[in-house]
Amino acid sequence: MQGIESIIPLILVFGIMYFLLIRPQQKKLKDHQQMVAALRRGDQIVTQGGVIGKVTKVKDGENEVEVEIAQGVSVRVVRGTIAQVLNKTEPAKG
Repeated sequence: MQGIESIIPLILVFGIMYFLLIRPQQKKLKDHQQMVAALRRGDQIVTQGGVIGKVTKVKDGENEVEVEIAQGVSVRVVRGTIAQVLNKTEPAKG
């Protein structure tokens, strides 16, 4: 009986840490992955470095997108470094 009573606080601490730290972080990661997967041409984005640009090409097979940061200036950006989508374009009606 003495051994079980000493393990219960450890289990409670782990349970509290799971619900306060691990679970919200997993949800945030899942939301970010969905945002990046839903990128389309014309979306205005912000990278983690603070660069604001417009998506000009989405490469499906690769892990990058082409972003126009100024007129005539395009850079390739790794999808994981996109921090935020500012303006979402409407899907094409067909």
